Amino acid sequence: MTTPPRTLIRNGIVIPCAGDRTVLDPGSVLLEHGRIAAIGTVAQLDAAAHDAVVVDATGHAVIPGLHNCHLHSGLLRGTAESKSLWDWLRDYVDPAHRALTPEIAETASLLCYTEALQGGTTSVMDMWRYMEGSARAAEQVGLRATLVPYVADLPGYDYFETLESNRALLENYRSFAGGRVRSWVGLEHLFYCSPEAFTAAANLAREFDTGLHTHSSETIWEVQESLRRFGRRPIEEFFHRGILGERTVVAHCVWVDDREMEILAQTGTGVAHCPCSNMKLSSGSAPVITMRDKGIAVGLGSDGEKENNNLDMLEEMKVASLLQKVSTLDPTSGDPWDILTMATLDGARTLGLDRETGSLAPGKQADIVLVDLRTLHTTPLLRGENFNAVAHLVFSASAADVRKVYVEGRLVVDGGKAITVDTEAVRVRAQHAAEELFARRAALTTGSHQ
Repeated sequence: MTTPPRTLIRNGIVIPCAGDRTVLDPGSVLLEHGRIAAIGTVAQLDAAAHDAVVVDATGHAVIPGLHNCHLHSGLLRGTAESKSLWDWLRDYVDPAHRALTPEIAETASLLCYTEALQGGTTSVMDMWRYMEGSARAAEQVGLRATLVPYVADLPGYDYFETLESNRALLENYRSFAGGRVRSWVGLEHLFYCSPEAFTAAANLAREFDTGLHTHSSETIWEVQESLRRFGRRPIEEFFHRGILGERTVVAHCVWVDDREMEILAQTGTGVAHCPCSNMKLSSGSAPVITMRDKGIAVGLGSDGEKENNNLDMLEEMKVASLLQKVSTLDPTSGDPWDILTMATLDGARTLGLDRETGSLAPGKQADIVLVDLRTLHTTPLLRGENFNAVAHLVFSASAADVRKVYVEGRLVVDGGKAITVDTEAVRVRAQHAAEELFARRAALTTGSHQ
């Protein structure tokens, strides 16, 4: 599918998310050869774009594509509920990793990327397995993807990825699909990886000039166990092991203290905040306000489909706001503008993509989402001093309200459906792959008890 040389997204509620609270209502956005050529009033761009393909955005919010800064592809949705984090990992998630095949892994990514894109997410950071298949899935679906293998090397975790397989991914897919898909270095967890793995991972990231992603400080137990084993809190241990820096992103950071937040800020390390997952697994509420006040780049993440249970980043925004309000007992926290920025520009900043995407600005990649605000649940839609479109995006809208999505100026979702893949075929393939995965897991689990 080719991209029209010039497309005019006309007469929408244009919210650039450029670090301020500018709105063009009504406004238009002109796309040329995959990039944003101009944003302005309807009259200004009508005069400049007489030969463009016109898209009527009346009644729609026109926003940058959303960034999901922490995702795990998977097929376990709805099958392991009401479990604590470590029981859930031991009894459900890790056995599924043992049963996983490259074909099933690729199908899981195809399903998750299609779901994400239809909900307005144009960029994901996915930590998963057998990610050559994930690269192919991302290329096919048409979204941006940062691919991060689960790497673990301690005894008992031999079914995860290795630094050798991470190297192979980097050699073949460090930059793929014209740069829209890229690979990073991944470390599963502090308790899954040896100190030597951390050193080697940092060296690998430097060798390939790429980023590094891992989890940390998701539960109180994790902090206590880190202190017991290493005499340091997890972020302090990460600093000691040399993995923090401007191209490192740490997921969760729920139980970080002031000293650890200072370390994150001083090293330029980014954080992926996953409010739905943190609530579902009873992990706690991350000190997002303090981290942002310290200058830490904080983006939003869904976490995996199994601990969310969807990849709806519009819903994630609502939960992010409400979790801040209830955890701080401050109703002024979780401001809708701040939350929308976390999902767009700050998400891009967390992933090191803010020079290319994350806001609507001339010269940036045309990653753009149109959200229909002409629904019962987004009525009334008001202008002027009662302007409420941003509040509707954060508190009222959902993935089902997304009508069009562009990535690099290419229309990839139209009428709320991905047009790059057959969505029903994706669903059927995922259903069969999940049934195969559960059969394989059951066989392995039965065999281990014989």
